[in-house]
Amino acid sequence: MQRRNFIKKTSLGTAAAIAFPTIVPASVFGKNAPSNMINIGQIGCGRIARDHDIRDTIRYDQTRFVGVCDVDANRAADAKVLVDKFYKEKTGKDNYVNTKVYDDYREMLLNKDIDAVVISTPDHWHSQPAMEAALAGKDIYLQKPTSLTVREGQQLREVIQKTGAILQVGTQQRAMPQFRIAAELVRNGRIGKLHTVKVGLPGDPSGPEAAAMPVPNNLNFDMWLGSTPEVPYTEIGVHPQQGYGRPGWLRLRSYGAGMITGWGQHHYDSAAWGMNTELSGPISVEALAEFPKSGLWNVHGDFFVKHQYDNDITVYTSGGYPNGIKYIGEDGWIFVSRGSYQASASDPVDKEKSSKALNASDPKILESVIGANETHLYKIDDQHGNWLDCIKSRKAPISPVEKGHKACVICLISDIAMQFDRKLEWDNEKEMFINDDEANALLQREQRAPYGTNYVKV
Repeated sequence: MQRRNFIKKTSLGTAAAIAFPTIVPASVFGKNAPSNMINIGQIGCGRIARDHDIRDTIRYDQTRFVGVCDVDANRAADAKVLVDKFYKEKTGKDNYVNTKVYDDYREMLLNKDIDAVVISTPDHWHSQPAMEAALAGKDIYLQKPTSLTVREGQQLREVIQKTGAILQVGTQQRAMPQFRIAAELVRNGRIGKLHTVKVGLPGDPSGPEAAAMPVPNNLNFDMWLGSTPEVPYTEIGVHPQQGYGRPGWLRLRSYGAGMITGWGQHHYDSAAWGMNTELSGPISVEALAEFPKSGLWNVHGDFFVKHQYDNDITVYTSGGYPNGIKYIGEDGWIFVSRGSYQASASDPVDKEKSSKALNASDPKILESVIGANETHLYKIDDQHGNWLDCIKSRKAPISPVEKGHKACVICLISDIAMQFDRKLEWDNEKEMFINDDEANALLQREQRAPYGTNYVKV
């Protein structure tokens, strides 16, 4: 903000020096004056960045992408081409921005002209750059899941609260009207007392064996691994070297937990919206899951998870349910899904099964009007646009770190429960399992120095 104020002051000073009129027409500067622009750096330039985050942020006139960063030099170069091409087509100028390419996001964070960053990295590289960006005075759009472990999420939350950075978690289902409508109807009692929620979420398939390969010259594999254990390089364990298909790291436990975190944070966040439990969570979790017996990929396949809440609501999650969220109350039910929406071309969406975006036991439920004195939820048109608006207003975005962290915790403790053949009791305030040292040991992971949230200087 100091940089923008400086530009404003110097612009006014220059205007006075050359005898501009006292009242400067809006057309002279306008909403796209340099002092009104949000300079953005893109961290991670893979599939989600190209198909979703860059695309859905760069289209706003108030933004200017000035830097891109990736540990894969080819992907960083592709992102520069993508951004420069956009601005050339928009402005007719070859070097409107001349996007700078970085191979280390920490160098990007030193650029004081950058106001905010979009983080679209693999899951194990979410919390650390978000923390460091906040400490560098940047606002952040962070892809979900919010963290790799519960401890990482706690560290991130503490830094965001300390710095006051505007962090928006990329749970964009909150921007889809059907999810807000469903949550409002449930919270205003249109299906009576809510007692059960069924979340449909697929598992991941097993994969082939994969022999070690030479690391491509364009990839800094050590930094890509970051805080996770050092392992031999395999292409299906990282991302494709040609194209931007669904990457293999999504199916390796070193870098995430599979669909329970990959899509789970979306659905658990949306379910909590309707349950009015966004800042709390379950009091117990138990799970069953199948894991691959061979091959490189090792995240869960078919699974079943049960969460119990202290308000007598039970949440069941399984790939056996239609992909989406079904709220069941004493007087009926409401089902909500993304419909045919895809964040990227390789999303594992079964369009036939997910084509109904909003449904209910009685169509009249969906026609109900929420009265002026009833509960109205935060309404936005776009997740990225809401983040940009909040950067300027300094108001809380629709998916702040506190809510993002709690939704991610549900995913992470579900993954932990899959490792045990017993019910786990959960303390929401302390964010730890009750009287279970073995389960609590999995709330954090050892981090490979010098990478990891434990090594961030706060």
